[in-house]
Amino acid sequence: MNILITGANRGIGAALLTAAQGRGDTAMGTVRGAGHDTLLPLDVRDPQSCAALAGRLSDTPIDLLVCNAGVYLERGMAADALTDPQLWADTFATNVTGVYLTTMAFLPHLRRASAPKLAIISSQMGSNTRAKGQSYIYRASKSAALNLGRNLAVDLRSEGIPVGIYHPGWVRTDMGTSAATIGTDESSTGLLQRFDALSMDTTGCFEMWNGDAMPF
Repeated sequence: MNILITGANRGIGAALLTAAQGRGDTAMGTVRGAGHDTLLPLDVRDPQSCAALAGRLSDTPIDLLVCNAGVYLERGMAADALTDPQLWADTFATNVTGVYLTTMAFLPHLRRASAPKLAIISSQMGSNTRAKGQSYIYRASKSAALNLGRNLAVDLRSEGIPVGIYHPGWVRTDMGTSAATIGTDESSTGLLQRFDALSMDTTGCFEMWNGDAMPF
């Protein structure tokens, strides 16, 4: 299976790439910027960068596209200190617009696969039901990513491309911090199982890494 994973230079993305390759998939990962030995250059915020990588992959079918690249720029900031519009713009550029640009750029590659799938890594912090305050920018961006995924599921249904949206768990990464409850191996293994189970019957799902349904 050909898999493309964005933001695979660290954390969950890197673990997903390793796990997928370890089980025999032809998995490719991306990183922002050039000069990496094993990862493909992709800035998900930049339409030209997306187009360049799509052109580089040419006619390669992609069975699974994982939109994982994300940022949490406001970590440690007080809720009343998030007044810089650029902070909002930069977060949404990666976490939301980046998902859209990546999907649109590689949609032709998905269409070339016999059973294509699209997976979007959101977060439980994007759940409106579980709103707990604070982290306004990140929460809003992950909620928007969830909404985007739900709408893509509707529009891609006629093409037989299921879309799943996932919470990877609270994972011990630079973003999740050392206080998190699970490791990257556990998260990535569970997520791959969720991707494998994704079908037209479950398209539009919002699930945890372990298969539990997440409230919208």
